[in-house]
Amino acid sequence: MTAHISRRTLLGLAGAGVGAYLLAGCSDDKNKPGGPQTINWWHIQNTEPMLPVWAAIAKEYETAHSDVKIAIQPLENDAFKAKLTPAIQGGTPPDLFQSWGGGVLSQQAEAGLVKDLTDDFKPLFDSMLPAATKPFTIDGKIYGVPFDTGMIGFWYNKDLFAKANITAPPTTWAELLDTVRKIKAAGITPVSLAGKAKWPGHYYWAYLAMRIGGLGALEQAGKDKNFDTPDFIAAGQRLKELVDLAPFQKGFLGADYGTPDGQAATMGNGGAAMELMGQWAPTVQNSSSTSKKGLGDKLGFFKFPTVDGGKGAITEAFGGGNGFAVGKNAPPATIDFLKTLVNAANQRRSAATGAVLPAVKEAADAITDANQKIVAETLASSTGFQLYLDQAYPPAVGQQVNDSVAELIAGSKSPEQIVKDITQVAKTQ
Repeated sequence: MTAHISRRTLLGLAGAGVGAYLLAGCSDDKNKPGGPQTINWWHIQNTEPMLPVWAAIAKEYETAHSDVKIAIQPLENDAFKAKLTPAIQGGTPPDLFQSWGGGVLSQQAEAGLVKDLTDDFKPLFDSMLPAATKPFTIDGKIYGVPFDTGMIGFWYNKDLFAKANITAPPTTWAELLDTVRKIKAAGITPVSLAGKAKWPGHYYWAYLAMRIGGLGALEQAGKDKNFDTPDFIAAGQRLKELVDLAPFQKGFLGADYGTPDGQAATMGNGGAAMELMGQWAPTVQNSSSTSKKGLGDKLGFFKFPTVDGGKGAITEAFGGGNGFAVGKNAPPATIDFLKTLVNAANQRRSAATGAVLPAVKEAADAITDANQKIVAETLASSTGFQLYLDQAYPPAVGQQVNDSVAELIAGSKSPEQIVKDITQVAKTQ
């Protein structure tokens, strides 16, 4: 996420009018069918516009089911992960909680901490986009349900590109570097980056590894537990080419993602020409910007460029969607509420906000935002897909990827050093 709307920020809205928080402990009462049931729900849609949508759907469900109480805990992405880790390690996961699937969900499933949802959601999965369901399907079984899908790409300020006399987005890495040079020469900050958050930085290295080595290189590295290969070293070398141009905003190493002085706000306030981010970027730019309106029609989107001589195609996408897993001791009503949350009507409702690219195919007609339509069409026509590396691999490996790429960007580790560090951690998993 590294995602998304997987990557959202706490802007003083968390908990506002959405129910009191109850720790994810499990009482006998809430597990009795027909008895009072409390569903403890942790999600990261903690800002406008999705915060009130989730709250409204929960309230409607409670009204229709007098024996069910939904206690919602909205959390910023990193705060969510920090809170979930001890809950998972203690064997007390929330009843319903944010998940990006992949290696993290796989470990939770292996530990018996999440419910097998195959029987309950197989019919629904048949109506969803394959790119959305794949990360939540493990060994043929369903352990999570997506509500959103998407990909990472470059979001850019059309006005700032015009001021730098750039007439078209770059399509190759060499062109991207030239674009950065031209933007800097025009006295404009080329790229906004949340160096403190770390996960945004890993997008560059992961995409470069994809473009250089192809999707197979990332899959093979996971199997072999070895990232100390020419393709991954080359990815670091290409990223260092960008870093050496000093393209990021002042103070980027201390910048978070969605804070008032963070990556999204820098873009939303017109303080940088580009950011590499997921489908949720416009929404967070808007909510983080001073005007609360962001860039509007000044915002554009383009795919991550190819690398000359690389095996990967520009039609191969990197990213992921948001979904939910169900804790092992969740009350029976949790399954039914989750079905309600992701039914076609509520998927349309979520998509209409502009913050969600729906996982249910028939809800795609509710996408109205021009840029989100471009992302959806780009994803639908993609020829391959790779989940965020900090979710695709085991948690310890994903964290090391984020940490190591951050060290590379900060200039404290070389491309050759970071692959050795990541491999060392991978070998222990």
